[in-house]
Amino acid sequence: MDRAQVEQLVRQVLRSQLGEFRQPVVAPDHNGGPNPLVVNVSARHLHVTDEDLEVLFGPGAKLTKLKDLYQPGEFASEQTVNLIGPRNRMIPNVRILGPTRKFTQVELSYTDGVFLGVDLPLRISGNIKGTPGCVLVGPYGALTLREGVIRAERHVHMGPKDLAHFGVKDQDRMKLKIDGPCGVVFENLVVREHPKVHLEVHIDTDEGNACHLESATRMELIKY
Repeated sequence: MDRAQVEQLVRQVLRSQLGEFRQPVVAPDHNGGPNPLVVNVSARHLHVTDEDLEVLFGPGAKLTKLKDLYQPGEFASEQTVNLIGPRNRMIPNVRILGPTRKFTQVELSYTDGVFLGVDLPLRISGNIKGTPGCVLVGPYGALTLREGVIRAERHVHMGPKDLAHFGVKDQDRMKLKIDGPCGVVFENLVVREHPKVHLEVHIDTDEGNACHLESATRMELIKY
């Protein structure tokens, strides 16, 4: 194997390992107003409590930052777990996002749910009552979740200036129009307000692939 082949193999491995970290997309043309309109593909991940983190990784375990995310204070950690569904099928290396939370929640795509045999409910993050569970396996121990596995609703994070620009409020619904070779309109985008966030849309992997987000030429948020 010559040097060029080795370098190509290394690039392929790196792309495979870092595929969960797709770059946020800001199209050349957008209607973000005072702030750039960023659309980000949210790959499968989970949030955990301090207590559950210790079950999976051992007493005193803390999340170790791997990469900062777009929103202030949020990060992808180095810690990953294996996820087992009711068919005993496993999705390995599901990454934990930090910081820790008051509840443990797994966010998957529709395709992930089909593979695992889980009928994923479409929920906004944090609304986990009555949702399916799964088994999480870490290097120290395993954890059986009774609930908390969802397909996250597509949503947009907005601060006060963004809300004023678009004329919307928290929990309103909007459309996201993406122009490009695989242009599409995503309906029922949930507005999520916080005083200290960047303007950012989150869609899942299936949705990002469907519109070939990286090739977008214009992105537009539309009020109903």
